[in-house]
Amino acid sequence: MNAFAGTSAYYRRFRPGIPITLAALLDQAAPTDSPRRLLDIGTGPGLVVHALLPYFDDLIAVDAEPGMITEAEALLRPALDTAHRLQLRHSLAEDFLPPEGWQPHLVTCGRVFHWLNQSPFLDRLSEYLAPDGVVAVFSDRSLWTADTPWQQATREVVQDFLGEQRKAGDGVFSTPGPPYEEVLRASAFSHVTSTVVVPVRRQWKISQVLGYLYSTSFAAPHLFGDRRDAFELAVTNALAPFADSGVLTEDNAFTVLTARRPSPPEGR
Repeated sequence: MNAFAGTSAYYRRFRPGIPITLAALLDQAAPTDSPRRLLDIGTGPGLVVHALLPYFDDLIAVDAEPGMITEAEALLRPALDTAHRLQLRHSLAEDFLPPEGWQPHLVTCGRVFHWLNQSPFLDRLSEYLAPDGVVAVFSDRSLWTADTPWQQATREVVQDFLGEQRKAGDGVFSTPGPPYEEVLRASAFSHVTSTVVVPVRRQWKISQVLGYLYSTSFAAPHLFGDRRDAFELAVTNALAPFADSGVLTEDNAFTVLTARRPSPPEGR
């Protein structure tokens, strides 16, 4: 089973999108061409594409989970105008090939790089990324890895119900591989920027935290079976002492790497 099976509707409703400052940073990192092409890998319900619509007019969004493609269609189509061209593709990132001659100027991998077979994906990407194109890899901390007291309390409830080890759908979350910067430097896109950090502050209601949990691979709805009501009550009871007038505050940050091919030596 796909690790995110059954999470797509929750992902669209409860996962935060990317902040305006990050969208502007991605815009500035990519070359300007017309038409300006964006390829979003692991698009989910299209949150990154939606944030980048002001900057790109020819867009392809790819995801391996059919439900995510359905949600992306619902989110993105109403936001398009006549200047936009959008294609939604159901595919693994490592298998995806764009239409012949279509070369993206920016490829975004938001909250997805860990899930990819990274080296084969980057090898395939080198076949079709525009010569001066940019790969952007970015993510924020998930509730599992965040460290505020209320987030730790939430994680402990998940572990009480599903076990100490982090789930990934019906499987187990794999140990992270080499640092992303190292993986990128070993690829065709070896010119890597230093990490940029984009801070973000969010406020949550307890019901939104539950919706967020159901959008994740480690707390997907089907994992709880007939114990969902008990799980929701346990989360509510655990978070109530931390809520200020019903609100939980989170300070998070996106870490961003951009990479491109190295410039050819002068004279060539």
